[in-house]
Amino acid sequence: MHLMMYQVFEKLGPSLFDFLKRNRYCPFPVDLVREFGRQLLESVAYMHDLRLIHTDLKPENILLVSPEYIKIPGYKRSSSDEMHFRCLPKSSAIKLIDFGSTAYDNQNHSSIVSTRHYRAPEVILGLGWSYPCDLWSVGCILIELCTGEALFQTHENLEHLAMMERVLGPLPEHMIQRANRGAEKYFRRGSRLNWPEGAVSRESIRAVKKLDRLKDMVSRHAESSRHSLTDLLSGLLKYDPSERLTAHQALEHPFFKNAS
Repeated sequence: MHLMMYQVFEKLGPSLFDFLKRNRYCPFPVDLVREFGRQLLESVAYMHDLRLIHTDLKPENILLVSPEYIKIPGYKRSSSDEMHFRCLPKSSAIKLIDFGSTAYDNQNHSSIVSTRHYRAPEVILGLGWSYPCDLWSVGCILIELCTGEALFQTHENLEHLAMMERVLGPLPEHMIQRANRGAEKYFRRGSRLNWPEGAVSRESIRAVKKLDRLKDMVSRHAESSRHSLTDLLSGLLKYDPSERLTAHQALEHPFFKNAS
């Protein structure tokens, strides 16, 4: 008699990405982003305490525990237009999934990790990576939940770095000078990004130009919490991984302490 082995998983709701997509990429309210962010950082802090690095944090890998939602009136495109509704999850409870790329800090690390949009600069520059690469991804995720759109919508390294500089300011020179052989080509004379000279197309230059500075992006979508959220995101999206907030530090940030 053959014994069949089955893996059983609990039934969870849709991913945050699927929820955004079904909701016409309508952003989540900032209070909900706060709840999602707190739980995500608690999960990451727990993993890091176990010396594990997730390496593939993204909205597709964060599931709502419950599929239930409520519909509320959203907006009218024009006076004659029908009313559009937006959906909100009934519960803010989430779970982190997909540990297939998870690595121990002390094991050999592959050179490329993370899904493109959530990939930290030290990975692109070939400087090696550790726990801080997860916190960069968390920063990208929080902005996406606030705006409804991925922060860095790109498929190419030079454009990705140019987008980072557009949103966050220039890359530190000490990181540029340590970039590996493969990344040297993105810079002129080892100190300045080869942009827009190295752009592959005019569309690429336009895609970078239309991005806002971080604080302007946050102000448009999270008026009530703009100062604390901008400060938190600035700490999560520090170029230098040694200066980036840890998960435990981020959880102590005023954004999670004050609900205003």
